[in-house]
Amino acid sequence: MNTNNKKLNEQGVSLWLDNITRKILNDGTLKKYISELSVTGLTSNPTIFDNAISKSSDYDGAIRQLGNLLTDEEVFFELAIEDIQRAADLFRPLYNLTNGIDGFVSIEVSPVLAYDTQSTINAAKIIFEKVNRPNAFIKIPGTPEGLPAIEKAIAEGIPVNVTLLFSAEQYLAAAEAWLRGIETRAEKGLTADVRSVASVFVSRWDKAVSEKISDGLKNKLGLATSQKTYEAYLQFLQSNRVQRVMNLGVSPQRLLWASTGAKDPAVSDVIYIENLVAPFTVNTIPENTLLAFADHGNAVEPMPQSCTDTDKLLDDFKNEGVNIGQLAGQLQKEGAESFVGSWKHLIDSIQSKRKLV
Repeated sequence: MNTNNKKLNEQGVSLWLDNITRKILNDGTLKKYISELSVTGLTSNPTIFDNAISKSSDYDGAIRQLGNLLTDEEVFFELAIEDIQRAADLFRPLYNLTNGIDGFVSIEVSPVLAYDTQSTINAAKIIFEKVNRPNAFIKIPGTPEGLPAIEKAIAEGIPVNVTLLFSAEQYLAAAEAWLRGIETRAEKGLTADVRSVASVFVSRWDKAVSEKISDGLKNKLGLATSQKTYEAYLQFLQSNRVQRVMNLGVSPQRLLWASTGAKDPAVSDVIYIENLVAPFTVNTIPENTLLAFADHGNAVEPMPQSCTDTDKLLDDFKNEGVNIGQLAGQLQKEGAESFVGSWKHLIDSIQSKRKLV
């Protein structure tokens, strides 16, 4: 087993792969990552599936077998759910070993529903039932419209990966939605433990401001906002409400670092892995970043539980014209729009492939 990745696990970080393709399922690559690179879970999104399906012939046979009776969207979910089920089965021993803390895979509701609460809830139910695996998360965006859907899904016992979070404030809104769902279950006398992660995107902060700030501040905003989110996370875990539901056997929602592949070639390709080391967190990373960290990563120092220097650093960004709160909302909106674009391209690709095969 790779030493670098194993050390990360030993510090309490779950290392998940932010990728899924039929190829890595068929050729044993994912199984190898689990056994040799300490990968303990997996995430997907519309962009990942778009690349997997549109840029390979790996799904052509399955598309042919599904015939012409399904819609293009139904064909996608048939393909995606099969991949997610296979991945979930590979991670099931880890899920069992950790008593349901780790070993999860994630599949997203259609991003075109991001601003439609009821349709998101309905889609989450259908997908979770079809996947039919206890270690599957349904990804729901943590947009203002998505928060009621997150609360309702948790209240109905559906494990949720809250996605597209960028700031401490957005994280806390998502965490509150999870907690309200848990409290609703407890009030009804239902088993209150419904697993969840809150996915906070990191590198997009730095990309968004790279042309607007002085060189001394470049590639520092993502880590600074992550530090503030981590502090909010620890305070939330220590709150009376969270500890009361823990007394009912609830495992708290975990913080997940997403978008942790470096986008600037001038910076270390593992900067968002080495600097986001904290127990009871997840880091989901692209395949090339996973291999890079295995090769030369060195995650030694854990994140501080609080850091006064972070506030000064954020003030420096504000002094250069960066409105942190406004940018967080913009990044969330742009992220949702990006996934919609990938989704539409994915559905168009499936339509084209169906005609060809």
